[in-house]
Amino acid sequence: MAIDILKPNDPSNEFLWQLWTKQRVWLVSALILLLLFVFDSKQAADSLSFVGGSLLTTAPYLVLSIMLAAYAGATGADNLIAKVFIGSPILMIFVAAAFGGLSPFCSCGVIPLIAALLAMGVPLSAVMAFWLASPVIDPSMFVLTTGVLGLEFAIAKTLAAVGLGLFGGYTTLLLTRAGAFVQPLREGVGAGGCGASSVNQPKAVQWAFWQENQRREKFIREAIATTVFLFKWLTLAFLLESLMVAYVPAEWISQALGGEGLVSIMLATLIGVPAYLNGYAALPLVSGLVEQGMAPGAGLAFLVAGGVTSLPAAIAVWALAKREVFALYVGLALTGSLTAGLLFQTWVG
Repeated sequence: MAIDILKPNDPSNEFLWQLWTKQRVWLVSALILLLLFVFDSKQAADSLSFVGGSLLTTAPYLVLSIMLAAYAGATGADNLIAKVFIGSPILMIFVAAAFGGLSPFCSCGVIPLIAALLAMGVPLSAVMAFWLASPVIDPSMFVLTTGVLGLEFAIAKTLAAVGLGLFGGYTTLLLTRAGAFVQPLREGVGAGGCGASSVNQPKAVQWAFWQENQRREKFIREAIATTVFLFKWLTLAFLLESLMVAYVPAEWISQALGGEGLVSIMLATLIGVPAYLNGYAALPLVSGLVEQGMAPGAGLAFLVAGGVTSLPAAIAVWALAKREVFALYVGLALTGSLTAGLLFQTWVG
């Protein structure tokens, strides 16, 4: 492979190796933009506009999430949060799934909170429940879904989000109790490494953290680090999403997802992973397909699977967690989405 040329034990390539290992996300984004400017300059400009607009749209949620995560770390309140989760994982999975399905955070906005919770030692099972449920629905999406597809569909989507969170959370709990996913985060991700020690040896909570220099510095340090982390990964995610919107015609999706029955629901689940555009663009597409005869269960499966595994959500999981956790995330999303589609089709059919 080309990257094999950059061996870290070769002094002449040490700089390039360090540049690649530390800045590969920015380099990939820059390479994509460079190729676009060379072969399709108009799309390059459109993609830059799309990325900028998407970042601005998600900015309020991102800022709130970053500030909450940094505040929890600086005050020591993260210890209290972690102890609540650790106290009763079975109950917390239920709470996390319900909150994820009802929270206003998008899949991007929960990233710093999830990273902080995992770094604190919060069980992966509860975090997975929240992680799976959050991208599917939120209050604004519920209202929009009701307007486009009807109240019954919106309720079904909300129940699917919570159900997916419960399914993923309890499945993950069984796997972790069997010894899997001991260290779910990638190396160097999180608020200073393993958070279990902060839970076992908690320090006093200082809500007015700005009164201590050390806590102020920690707040600033964690806020900056999280912002940089989010910005680089979301830039890549939204850039790839812009290419999906530009180069994957909606007609292709319509042709692939037309029809009724089990096959339609299975195809919708699988196609929803790579072909999902975004939550707002997908709703009118699914509405049109249902009017043309597509099974409602297939439409729900497409929305749920696509929402959980959309590029921003999937890249967020890939950036934070190890590959086995990412594989579990995708597997749970596919299985849960297919089940939700089948159940909804049985209900309406």
